[in-house]
Amino acid sequence: MRKIQYFLYLLAIGFVSCKKNYLDIVPTDRVSDAAVLSDSLLFVDYVINRYMGVKLQDKEAEGVPPGFGRGFEYAMWSSLTDESMYNNDDNTWLVQQGLLAPENTGITGTLWARSYRSIREVNYALNNIAGVPMSEGLRNKLRGELHFIRGFRYHDLIRNYGGVVMMGDKVYNLTDNLSDAALYTRATLQESMNYAIKELDSAAYYLPAANSGDWALGRATKGAALALKSRLALYAASPLYNVGSWADAAAAAKAVMDLGQYTIDADYSGLFKNASSNEIIFERLFVIGARHTCLEIANGPNGYGGWAGNTPLQNLVDAYEMNNGKPITDASSGYSDAKPYLNRDARFYATILYNGASYRNSTIETFTPGGKDSQDGNSNWNTSKTGYYLKKFMDDSNPIDNPWNVAGLQPWIYMRYAEILLNYAEAQNEAVGPDASVYAAVNQVRQRSSVNQPALAAGMSQDQMRTAIRRERQVELAFEEHRFYDVRRWKIATTTENVPAYGISVTKNADGTFTYTRKTALAGRSFADKHYWLPIPRAEILASGNKLTQNTGY
Repeated sequence: MRKIQYFLYLLAIGFVSCKKNYLDIVPTDRVSDAAVLSDSLLFVDYVINRYMGVKLQDKEAEGVPPGFGRGFEYAMWSSLTDESMYNNDDNTWLVQQGLLAPENTGITGTLWARSYRSIREVNYALNNIAGVPMSEGLRNKLRGELHFIRGFRYHDLIRNYGGVVMMGDKVYNLTDNLSDAALYTRATLQESMNYAIKELDSAAYYLPAANSGDWALGRATKGAALALKSRLALYAASPLYNVGSWADAAAAAKAVMDLGQYTIDADYSGLFKNASSNEIIFERLFVIGARHTCLEIANGPNGYGGWAGNTPLQNLVDAYEMNNGKPITDASSGYSDAKPYLNRDARFYATILYNGASYRNSTIETFTPGGKDSQDGNSNWNTSKTGYYLKKFMDDSNPIDNPWNVAGLQPWIYMRYAEILLNYAEAQNEAVGPDASVYAAVNQVRQRSSVNQPALAAGMSQDQMRTAIRRERQVELAFEEHRFYDVRRWKIATTTENVPAYGISVTKNADGTFTYTRKTALAGRSFADKHYWLPIPRAEILASGNKLTQNTGY
């Protein structure tokens, strides 16, 4: 009997030879097609598991709330950018150093196969949902979820590879004719984008405005579908894509704003630990210790038993304004090289641990000699190479040492309202210039009560507003895996990603003062035009019989 779980993307299995009697063996370790298609509860479980990509009877997944898995457990996408570096590599340095190749995709290598596997599984569900016994209300909710998941997977493919293979509703099997040209023909970027946006429109049509009960955690809503459409519409209008209009992107963001469903959370630091924050549009709640490495131990300072993980770069630190709204490069800002962390944007303190920062009833010590969080401290192989540690997302109530036996959930936010406001501001500024609505959207983000950065200066030109919005995205959305795509869609990566990865060396002087010296934390950062898109893994090209077209330059 055919199985509905764990199919590889069909390009990769086109040359696998299987005997028919082997396929007809009834498995005892998984749920059959017939059972899933005759039982609404099993079908619901199947749909939920399409977020996570796990099989129905996976014991490790029991009790785990739905929501997309990140696929890169230790390193964040920030460590492929000018935001951070992963302290112990984790297959990120080759991307930073411009060594990405079809044969060596590093941390990016899982995207292609996992996306197409999920698309096939969604196609299977949509092709069969009409025959599953259930109420029409439930059927329509599930349809909405499936269109959302398929739209999300295509969004992930498009923003990494450009134009992609469009599978339509087809469910390919081992016994099919795998010479079908549709398996290997990449659609244009315009066609790919149009399809993904149409999927999200379908999802928004079926999905409820809010979820409750069994639907409450990590499952799509109308707002999630429209928010993802807003992101894709913004990408489509951006210079790298150039297949959409800024007016359409502004309208897509405005549709989310007009729902009246979401607000800016007053507590910038707290919202990343508060799964019920009204700013969150779509999230995943990871069960601490279940298929998840806790963020605190993965990113904590070595002086506290942490592994350092995604360590912020000086490049990002320099982007935070002073709390008077002026950049540190402004001679009148009050910035001092001797006291570089004094009077900065409040989001800096909520995001980055620096020498002298308060932390877990103590103080961060990245100085030498003798600092406990420096190379002179414990477990010095985990000392930050940049002189900084990550604070954003970290919950100080969770232990760093041996955290896996602690009960609780750890949110990971995929979409939140601040992104939508900044999407709107950017698109509206490009469409018509910096009108009052652009100022209002950006200032709403800047002036949440826990941040309270000054409002943007009146009278900005379109270019000045563009610069301000880009800086705002850089600091507001830091480490939320936007920067990688932002610098590419703006086509500024040849500048931002060819700058050295800077850190800071802190020396404690005899009189107790500190000297701060900029250093290169990771040598050889390099970005070429071909890197605007990822390479399709060589294994996928070979599995297609070389019919699949590789991205230019690889």
